Amino acid sequence: MADKCDLCLLGLIILSSLLTGTSGVDDHVFISSGENVSLPCNNTLSDCKSTTWTYYNRFSHPVVVELIHGGINNKDTERHERLSLESDCSLNIKNVTEEDYGSYTCQQWMHVNGKDQKQGTDVYVYLHVLHVSVSPSSSSSSSSSSPTEISPGRSVTLSCQLYFYTGLSCDYWVSSGRIELLWVNQAGVDLKTDSRYQISSSSDQYRCIIITLTTTLLNEDNNREWRCQLTHRNQLKTSVRYTVKYSAQADSTTAVNPVHITHSQDPSTINTHVSKETHFKKEEELFSECVRIHTGPP
Repeated sequence: MADKCDLCLLGLIILSSLLTGTSGVDDHVFISSGENVSLPCNNTLSDCKSTTWTYYNRFSHPVVVELIHGGINNKDTERHERLSLESDCSLNIKNVTEEDYGSYTCQQWMHVNGKDQKQGTDVYVYLHVLHVSVSPSSSSSSSSSSPTEISPGRSVTLSCQLYFYTGLSCDYWVSSGRIELLWVNQAGVDLKTDSRYQISSSSDQYRCIIITLTTTLLNEDNNREWRCQLTHRNQLKTSVRYTVKYSAQADSTTAVNPVHITHSQDPSTINTHVSKETHFKKEEELFSECVRIHTGPP
């Protein structure tokens, strides 16, 4: 029994060294829909001719999709026109949509002795997308009105949705306070403290968090700003600002126009935290198994 436990503990040491040093890098990137984003790849060789980028999303794309091969776009993918490589082989995605969220992997392949051989470690980048939609409604008429038409006296609902992809469950990230969505005013005050706004939250298979703001528009709401902001580990990562602008004519309609604000982040800091959370969890599970073997019946 002692031999088994010793072997288990040895495996734990080996696993710890692998997970903390040589098994690749995890990076988390937060972006608002409609923005452009660059996904980093830090395992590149002398140029991008060896670079391959793949995409996977177990919810919407359960099959791995090759986006870039040998530094060249795969023209068979629907979004190939929005993809390009930087000189450092980072993957550029133009006009990000909520469908772009998921796991991206950067690999290096070389043709050696007539065979393609992978070089170095994989780089994993998790792309999370913040998306906001508006749904005005009215108790009067106007069944033919546009979805973006709003005016004083009408009820409007802003839905802020986080498409979040990670190896750990969404509930874990939310309950632990690692990610949070808030609707705030121009001064940055949480709108949940104002009774005129109805704030609710939910989630589904694709969207980790959905936080909705519903209110009836007042005349003084002209030029009013509401902002949905995403924080990760109490650091603001990205936000979307909505500003209401009424036209001069009282009976005309006006749209709520989104302005995306993406805040810079320190990938090295995020990598360290995320990797340790995942790695320590695996280590604890293995250590528990060791303890069970050691203390179990002879």
